[in-house]
This record gives sequence, structure tokens and C-alpha cells, in this order.
Amino acid sequence: MELWQTLLQESITQPAQLQPVFGITPEPLSKVTKSYPMRINPYYLSLIKQQGDPIWRQAVPDILELNDTVCMEDPLNEENLSPVPNLVHKYPDRALFLVHNQCAVYCRFCTRKRKVGTKEMHVSIKTIDAGLDYLRKTDSIRDVLVSGGDPLLLEDNKLDYILSSLRAIQHIAIIRIGSRVPCTLPMRVTEKLASIIKRYHPVYINTHFNHPTEITPEASIACNRLADAGIPLGSQTVLLKGVNDDPEIIKQLMYKLLQIRVKPYYLFQTDMTKGTNHFRTPIDKGLEIMQSLIGHISGMAVPTFAVDAPGGGGKIPLLPKYVQHIGKQLIFQNYCGVTCTYENPDA
Repeated sequence: MELWQTLLQESITQPAQLQPVFGITPEPLSKVTKSYPMRINPYYLSLIKQQGDPIWRQAVPDILELNDTVCMEDPLNEENLSPVPNLVHKYPDRALFLVHNQCAVYCRFCTRKRKVGTKEMHVSIKTIDAGLDYLRKTDSIRDVLVSGGDPLLLEDNKLDYILSSLRAIQHIAIIRIGSRVPCTLPMRVTEKLASIIKRYHPVYINTHFNHPTEITPEASIACNRLADAGIPLGSQTVLLKGVNDDPEIIKQLMYKLLQIRVKPYYLFQTDMTKGTNHFRTPIDKGLEIMQSLIGHISGMAVPTFAVDAPGGGGKIPLLPKYVQHIGKQLIFQNYCGVTCTYENPDA
């Protein structure tokens, strides 16, 4: 058994297991885990410094998850956009392929918390083959995002089967993998895993870091190993109240991501997922953070702030208001608040 598998087996899955270290009262949190499972592997647990810190808030259940009367079970309408189980076809040329139902840590803000880690999400070789068959028959799809759960928790041979099957479909040009493993269980990124993924280029990995504390030496090794295999890495950060809703924290995070060869990709407004309303920030907070980034740090470190529209409407980019008027001239403010003009050419 490899180290990452041992750590996964040693994960905390019940709030009572936190009591000896943090002195919590586990009973209220145990009510939460009856609806939304808990898993914190020993590596990610080691990043928690005290009760209520940014890592704690992401991983430890909160009774507020059961008091959410605002949000929706399936905010992105994935179930109604699934022509076959575990495959979501929302955009004409792209598909989301869910190939695993487990994660190294069950994030409390997860979009699919209604089913990841539960019996509600059934993944088998039968559902995977059904998804592959749909992809073979649908030649408008050029880009597949392999996700879950976390696909990098699959055993090497299973991941190899999925990637090789996708690469054999001629109309699929790009394969992407969505995984939080480089952040939450970086020792899973072995040299063998990187070499398997490398065989099927072009492959991109969208990973997910939310706080500078998560960028550890272990995470750096994992990301550099993937980058050395020629795999471009991007981070899809989620804006979370009490975790990273602060311009300085986001600045630190974005620069640290670049240092481990991960390009900041998206800063997402938290999805309207039932059980996560306590994480949602006002849209103005995200715009304030973006205004603190644009022009003040390297353009390479600036993500796209976006909201994934409820009902399956897709990702909508959001920007601070720079434009004041468009006519014969474009009148706008620059990042310092200075009014500038640009001569608008005739059509």
C-alpha cells in the first residue's frame, strides 16, 4: 500500500475523533455528518492550527450547514443536464465526466455535497463506459473535464483506462482533470501518476487552493512534478467567508500559486449549494478584491472572478466598473482611479 492510500485509510470521518485534540463537543456536528459526510486525512488535518481557522472552516462540519434555507440541492442543474449518469453536457463543445465519488477531504462548501461521498453518487465501470460511449457518439464535444469526486484518487490503472479511452476518441482535442489532490493529499502525485497523465497530452489540470496555508513544501513538490511532466496547472479558487475574503490573503495566495507553477485561473463566487450559505460573500467583496489585484500585482497572478449561474446558465465573468462612457471616445478609469480616454474607431 502506498503512503497516500494509508493516509486515506487513516482519515477522520467522525467529529468525535476531533475531541481529544481540539476539545469540541461532537454531538451537534454528528447531526451534520448524517447528511453530509466528513473526511479529513492526516496530512490536511496537520494544517489546522486552531479551531475555526481557515483550514478548519473548509474541512470540519458546521451546524450552519443544516440551517440553510436559501440555497439549492443542485444549483447548477447538473442532474437535468446529464444525458447519461455522471456525465454533464452543459456547453455545446464541452462535457463534465464524473468518474469517482470520493475526495481526499470532503470540503464543506462543495458544489456536489448532496452526493459526493454518499450512496447518492454511484460510479462504476458500467457508468464510466456509458459516459465514454456517449462521448464517442457526440462529435460536437472537443473538451472533456474529468472530475468527480476526485479522479486522482482512482488507482493508476483505472485512471489510465479512462484517459486512454478518451484520447482514442478522435474529436476530443483537450482533456482536463479537476482535482484538489495536489492541495489536500499531495503525496498522491507520484512520479508514476505524472508519467501516466503525460502519455495523453494535451492534458490540463485544474486544481484548487483557497488559502496560503495550503501551499506547503509537499504541495509544491506535487505541483512541480506535474509541471515537469508538461501538464499546465490552473487553480480554481473559491471565495469563502471567513477563509479568504480579504484582499491581502488573496494576493498572498495568487503569488504563492505562481511560485509553485500554478496559474491563478478562476476566483469563484461560492455556488448556491444547500448547506453552504454561511460561506457566501456579497458580490461587492469579490469586486473589491479584484480591484485590489488588477494593476497592483503581476497580470499572471490575476484570476477571472466569476459566478456559475444557477440553473446551468454557465460561468459569467465579473469585473470592477472601469468604463464610464463609450461613444466617440472610451472614457474609463485606470487601476489608480485616474480618468483616461481612448479614441474609438468607426465601425
